[in-house]
Amino acid sequence: MRLLAFTDLHAGITAYKKIVLKIKKYNPDLLICTGDFTIFEQNIEPVLAKIAELGKPVLLIHGNHESDAIVAKLAKRHANIMFVHNKFHKIGDYTFIGHGGGGFYGQGEDLEGDEEFEELIRQNKRKLKGKMVLLTHAPPAQTKLDYIDWIGDHVGCTSYTEFINKYNPILAISGHLHENFGVKEKYGKTVLLNPGPEGMIIEL
Repeated sequence: MRLLAFTDLHAGITAYKKIVLKIKKYNPDLLICTGDFTIFEQNIEPVLAKIAELGKPVLLIHGNHESDAIVAKLAKRHANIMFVHNKFHKIGDYTFIGHGGGGFYGQGEDLEGDEEFEELIRQNKRKLKGKMVLLTHAPPAQTKLDYIDWIGDHVGCTSYTEFINKYNPILAISGHLHENFGVKEKYGKTVLLNPGPEGMIIEL
C-alpha cells in the first residue's frame, strides 16, 4: 500500500499544490492527514472540500487548531474522508489507530500522557495485533519528533511512546511541531514520521 501523508497544512495553498503534484506523480492508494489543516477552523468547510477534491480516500484526524465535534460533522459530507479520531480503522491487512487534538503535554521531566488515548487502547486490546499504523497529531515523547532545539527539551506525549514500546506498530505518523517537518526516525521496530505540510510518500 502506498500512502501520501501530510500534516499542519494550515490551509496553505503552496503546500496543497505540492500535494496535488505528488498525487499525480506517485498515485498513492491512501492519503493521511494528521491535523491542523486549518488556522483555528477558518474556512474549514472549503478546506475540507479541497482535501476531498484530491480524489483519494483520506484518513483524517483533527489537530489543536480544530475541534473533533466540528470535524466529525463536516467530514460526513465527503464520501472519501474518514474521520478516525479515537477509532480503529481497518484497510486490508493494516489497522490504523487515530487520535487527534492535544499537542500540549508539558516538557522535560514534566511530560504527560493522554487519558483519552489510553482508554481507547484499553477498550480495544483485542484489535492490537498485526500491522498497525498510529496516527496522532502530537508526536510521541522522548523521540526525535518531539525535541525542540530552541527549548532544548522534549514536548511529546508519553502515552504514545508507551504504546509504541509495548505494541510495536510498523509506522507512527504525527505532526504539530513545525520545527520537525520531514523528520524521520527508526524507533525500535517502528518508523516515526512527521511528513510536514507538503506531504511524504510511504510504502507499506
